Amino acid sequence: MSSFLSPTSRQTSELQTKTPSLIDLFCGAGGLSLGFSEAGYRVVSSMDSWSPAVETYRYNLGNHVEQRNIHEEIDLPFADVIVGGPPCQGFSSAGRRSADDPRNSLVTQFGRIIARRKPRAFVFENVEGFLTGAEGRFVVDLLEPILAAGYHVHLRKINAANYGVPQHRKRVLAIGGLGWSPSFPEPTHNAYGAPGAHLVAKGFPVTPSLADALTGLQSPIDGIVDSPSDHEGRLLTGDDLERAQLLKPGDRMRDLPEHLWHDSYKRRAFRRVMDGTPTERRGGAPAGLRRLLPDEPSKAITGGTLRDFLHPVEHRSLTLRECARLQTFPDHWVFSGSRAEKMQLIGNAVPPLLALKIALCLLRDLETQIPKISKVGKLLSFVPTASIGMSPALNDVRIRIQSLFGTTSTRPTQGTLWD
Repeated sequence: MSSFLSPTSRQTSELQTKTPSLIDLFCGAGGLSLGFSEAGYRVVSSMDSWSPAVETYRYNLGNHVEQRNIHEEIDLPFADVIVGGPPCQGFSSAGRRSADDPRNSLVTQFGRIIARRKPRAFVFENVEGFLTGAEGRFVVDLLEPILAAGYHVHLRKINAANYGVPQHRKRVLAIGGLGWSPSFPEPTHNAYGAPGAHLVAKGFPVTPSLADALTGLQSPIDGIVDSPSDHEGRLLTGDDLERAQLLKPGDRMRDLPEHLWHDSYKRRAFRRVMDGTPTERRGGAPAGLRRLLPDEPSKAITGGTLRDFLHPVEHRSLTLRECARLQTFPDHWVFSGSRAEKMQLIGNAVPPLLALKIALCLLRDLETQIPKISKVGKLLSFVPTASIGMSPALNDVRIRIQSLFGTTSTRPTQGTLWD
């Protein structure tokens, strides 16, 4: 299976009577552009400040990409839709969080660009930590300028697995229309293996598993010649091999004898104890090394995947190509840079299949809505979780957003596929 896009892209033929134009800010490896292109959009401009991203994008999608720093005064051509996922490391759970990280200000830049350029619609994507970072400040920084400019906006946390992506990837999506109310893409798959995923789209097809996603890829340790690029495996040795031999599918670092724990894992596992946090308020230890389950969607693919995950059966890490498969990139997609840079590109990308489903939903709206300029913006919905429960930090943000922007829709409407 070379791509999850192919079957779904056949649905686009009836929608290609018009060709909306698109700008992709912070384009990375091109996941958003690929999905929107498959849906029939015409990408007129893309940009990123990181050279491996620009090289990857240019090789696969064309010369309309530029390497440049993105700021609110940047000169852009007109486009019907602007999409983007500003760099998120400052509030990503995959790294050390910092409210003062300068990359966080790019969220503000994105909101101001939308407010100034006034495309007919926009799509914003980011990590779930975006919601609670700095007690919700970044949510406010995004919403204030675009609501003031007259956009009607949905802002929801979703799991990409509920849209057919073979990994549990929780992300925040904001979708807005200028003076009109866009739809929010309905989930298409029911998933197991992560909190809340099974509560969404009950009765719908089950999300493809990790094993489904890797079907057709031969083992890289068999010395194969005819295989996609970036499908080289590395056999483990020493303590790493001993760890792998002891870990069964679904096991993680805590299931190993303590003498095999990584030093970094020990520090993270006990950091809250050393900080004096009461026992009853401590969460569990971080996962550390984990052997993936073959019959469920993968855990989220990130820049640390090669270090953190073991193949479900073989004593090795995943290959770059396997990670790209789990992100729904086609096998012909070429990634530029060093091994570490390629992994960062893959881990940071918006899955093209998720992008396609967002694009198709928005395309139907664009073909039926009359463009308007409105001074009255609306927060149509704010859904910070699909689960029944909510953390105190997330609930505080919910209250803050409701008090500032007046929305009462903090859970999906009854009767939708979210129930």
